[in-house]
Amino acid sequence: MGFYNKMSWVLAFLGFMFLGGLSNANGAIHHYDFVLKETNFTRLCSTKSILTVNGSLPGPTITVQKGDTAFVNVHNQGLYGLTIHWHGVKQPRNPWSDGPENVTQCPIPAGTNFTYEVIFSSEEGTLWWHAHSDWTRATVYGAIVILPALNTTYPFATPDAQETLILGSWFKGDVMELIEYALASGGDPNISDAFVINGQPGDLYDCSNETTYRWLVDYGKTYLLRVINAVMNEEQFFAIANHTLTVVAQDAAYIKPITTSYIMITPGQTMDILVTANQPPSHYYIASKAYVDGTVAFNNSTTTAIVQYNGNYSAPSTTPFPTLPDYDNETAADNFTSQIRALASKEHPISVPLEIDSKIIISIAINERICPNSSCSGPDGNALSASLNNISFELPSVDILQAYYRGNNNGVYSTSFPNKPPYTFNFTGDVGNNTIYPSFGTRVRMIKYGEGVEIVFQGTNIIAPENHPMHLHGYSFYVVGTGSGNFNSTTSPKTYNLVDPPEVNTIGVPKNGWAAIRFVADNPGVWFMHCHLERHSSWGMDTVLIVRNGNTTERKIRSPPAYMPPCSKS
Repeated sequence: MGFYNKMSWVLAFLGFMFLGGLSNANGAIHHYDFVLKETNFTRLCSTKSILTVNGSLPGPTITVQKGDTAFVNVHNQGLYGLTIHWHGVKQPRNPWSDGPENVTQCPIPAGTNFTYEVIFSSEEGTLWWHAHSDWTRATVYGAIVILPALNTTYPFATPDAQETLILGSWFKGDVMELIEYALASGGDPNISDAFVINGQPGDLYDCSNETTYRWLVDYGKTYLLRVINAVMNEEQFFAIANHTLTVVAQDAAYIKPITTSYIMITPGQTMDILVTANQPPSHYYIASKAYVDGTVAFNNSTTTAIVQYNGNYSAPSTTPFPTLPDYDNETAADNFTSQIRALASKEHPISVPLEIDSKIIISIAINERICPNSSCSGPDGNALSASLNNISFELPSVDILQAYYRGNNNGVYSTSFPNKPPYTFNFTGDVGNNTIYPSFGTRVRMIKYGEGVEIVFQGTNIIAPENHPMHLHGYSFYVVGTGSGNFNSTTSPKTYNLVDPPEVNTIGVPKNGWAAIRFVADNPGVWFMHCHLERHSSWGMDTVLIVRNGNTTERKIRSPPAYMPPCSKS
């Protein structure tokens, strides 16, 4: 081991010890080692090397109880620097371990390691972790299972067993080269070559029959099925042939049970589903395919797995297949999402902020960046870009958190992200040319500690209207309203649900519509907010919320660990 690697290990260990002294005293402590390395996988008739954690796809599952803390030592044996994000974990006062590259930390250099402290608080159910550097999350992801706290139980009959299914994307080419080429050329990146369930494409694809994922069940038992959408760029319809789905949680928060034959789940979201194995013992297909409501390129294939009953019987000559809505069936998507309501029980209460101190309206758009001599591959010879409030976000070379914490901005970011779009127009109708070309920069929004915050995401008809799954780090939020067309500040709030809105961390903003969310800014830190369609985030559909410190130690960002990965510039 070289001197630099030795020092890196020592500093990481010191950071681990420092953080360990501040961990949640009320919960158990868990330790995990993640080894990032290149691993050969055979899919779709060919073998390629992909970046994995501990040599598996998906990576290892983190299992904790509500209120526990996990220390995850990430050893980067890959070819380039990267980071890990704990999607949906609030990380109270601890943005240092949140993970988005150059927002809360710089990448972990190849050949070094870094220990994350993952602090669980009010979350209960299913979340997930994934890489948060460029497109590395295509193969670097895994589940987080948060069981009820000691001496508590589920708000439904305890299931007999559990299963986790992670929906993902598979690319034949190198994903880093793919997005780098797309950004350089200005065009749309190539679509994926397949979808996968637990890393397997399923037997509708060539050369995948023998490796299709199989979920073994016993007749009469009820299972808690944890479904995670880790797909890169498409929402998904998901169903199981001949079996009813009862959705009981979303994004690690309980909801009023929804009985359905299918779900629509956006990239970033998780759902907990009760499934009873009550069909004649046999084999039944699980299937998932894209839901796309815009005129964009997408993967129109279907990934499958198989529910296989235990016991003695002859396998069917034809395995039953579920009925999934058509890829562009907006009505089917809306019919499912409109049913979601928080459980809002005595044991699982909610607290929707009724007094709003800070209201932000954010327009969401696909845009163009002008290229010299019309030399790019996007519309009109320009490059594709994306924006929030007509600002296309640019990642700095030094992470925003350290610049903010040290009070040494030096031009790393600007605090001028606006409270509303720069232009008022018919967002979902005939848009004007002044909205096609955004400004570019690292502009953040400052929020005072303890404020009640309302954000209205307004979809637009610019370039390519579609659903946008918006994700906020550091918080869960209440989805108090959605609607089609333009948000009206007088009439739209009258439709809000302030009684039992769902508490989530990722919300699909309807195509040519709007979604309103609320939360209390009680978690100080630097928190990334972005579209979870990866191509949109790469184009700049991002911003950062900085929640200022409160007036007591318990309301301030914790001190940084003894070691953070170094930045290329300081």
